Amino acid sequence: MKALLTATVATAALLAGQAGAKVLTVTPGGDAQEKIQTALLDAKPGDTVMIAAGRYELTDGLSLDVAGVTVKGAGPAATILSFDGQKSSGEGFLITSNRVTVRDLGVENCKGDGIKSKGVDQITFKNLRVEWTAGPKSTNGAYGVYPVASTNVLIDQVVVKGASDAGIYVGQSKNIVVKNSEAQFNVAGIEIENSMNADVHDNLATHNAGGILVFDLPNLPQMGGHSTRVFHNRVIQNDTQNFAKKGAIVGDVPTGTGVMVMANRDIHVFDNEIDQNQTAAVMIVSYTQAYDDLTYNPLPRDIAVHDNRIGKNGWAPQFPGGDVIAKAMGGTIPPVVWDGVTNFTPKGMSGPVAVRVHFTDGPVANLHFSAPGNVFSAKPQVTPTIDDGAIAEPKAVVLPKAQAAL
Repeated sequence: MKALLTATVATAALLAGQAGAKVLTVTPGGDAQEKIQTALLDAKPGDTVMIAAGRYELTDGLSLDVAGVTVKGAGPAATILSFDGQKSSGEGFLITSNRVTVRDLGVENCKGDGIKSKGVDQITFKNLRVEWTAGPKSTNGAYGVYPVASTNVLIDQVVVKGASDAGIYVGQSKNIVVKNSEAQFNVAGIEIENSMNADVHDNLATHNAGGILVFDLPNLPQMGGHSTRVFHNRVIQNDTQNFAKKGAIVGDVPTGTGVMVMANRDIHVFDNEIDQNQTAAVMIVSYTQAYDDLTYNPLPRDIAVHDNRIGKNGWAPQFPGGDVIAKAMGGTIPPVVWDGVTNFTPKGMSGPVAVRVHFTDGPVANLHFSAPGNVFSAKPQVTPTIDDGAIAEPKAVVLPKAQAAL
């Protein structure tokens, strides 16, 4: 009863705040840092912080911890938050409150990540540009748009360029839509990591080292990523040399990778245009680094790749031994490459993992590794398809009505 009363009072307070919603307008000139941060501190649920057209030179990161606030600019090329003079190495804009929308503005040259949400529900990033304007450099911030440990995530009409890890990165989150966005000149264009129930569609990933990645890693608060649909995207000409910081997991992504799925389950890749990626169109691989997490499953399983429009890929693979494997397969890597690890028992498990795949965009290369990363055990085999039968497609992600209507 007490919990119900508390929730009722909180809801009433929120609705009261929305009924008297205000627009707090920030204009160029003066101390931009103080003006914007003060507006974010003064905002109440339902308010809009309107940042007028202009360039705002900031010396530190911004933060928002008030629920139900919209932060809005005049457009990604009109309202520009510049972090050229940022003194700290943190993110440009950190959001730690629920039901927040950030839209219609540009963010440039953050020392750390661009726009980050952490531990929130109903976070929307819409019509944004996050860019490191000097081009790809390992000293650039790691992530452009970066929701982590969040639920009901919407990323729509976002452009990210120059991130030294992933341009659009969703980590340890649930119920995610990434659509109508562009990722260029990043290490990874779009990455879904340790997350559940994601739809990634109608995006462009080009001139990254790797286009679209779906990973699951050990020793994180949320593991067991599953149920991601990657569909109706253009994953083309990912040819930027990998420039990740030393030690970053994406540093192992070969330049010229279209789509890569690693150690995740129930992933469906379909109806995409995948072309001009020199290493491979689609790679399905196990996690190969040492780990001590006995709950972790390093193998990809229940993976479907079908009905994609696949052009020229795989003519110059950039992974160790790739040239040898390509030569053994007639000179190029087939459209779908699978490490083929099946009869393998991960740490902490009592028997081999059940692995099912449905690869009908042939030819398909099965490398027949005996264990993750064991390239010396490879017995490459090319077949028209590898099909263990139909694998049920995850249901479409449904966001809350108010969020989906934005």
